[in-house]
Amino acid sequence: MSLRPALGAAALLLLAALPVLPAAADPTESVTVDPTGTIAADGTVTLSGTYRCMAGTGPVFVSSSVSQSTREIHYGIGGTKAVCDGAEHRWQNAGKPSTDALKAGAAQVDATVMELRPQGLLPLPHFHATHTQDITLTAS
Repeated sequence: MSLRPALGAAALLLLAALPVLPAAADPTESVTVDPTGTIAADGTVTLSGTYRCMAGTGPVFVSSSVSQSTREIHYGIGGTKAVCDGAEHRWQNAGKPSTDALKAGAAQVDATVMELRPQGLLPLPHFHATHTQDITLTAS
């Protein structure tokens, strides 16, 4: 039996056991969500907002998810590579959930600025900023 699969499984178990900590309350880092998003006839959702983050050591992304009618079910809506230079930037993510569960109307969006920091063999998540916003999805 090879040792490599056992080490891979052990690494995954270790990563799953790590706590996911909320973003630190650093006033120089932020993410916002625009009060409206769009939903196209084919179900594609487009969300946008702004972000600001300081220099990172690994790749940084702005991710977003949307929920409607129940906060227990979130649909991932794309991801955008972020530039962490201390300046405010716009982000826009688009994606089409695998179901037709989303409709025009009230929704909740979670946006996160997350960095994958190199830590030994595995990159670990570091959260720069998170924000939850009630929005309106409008038909486009």
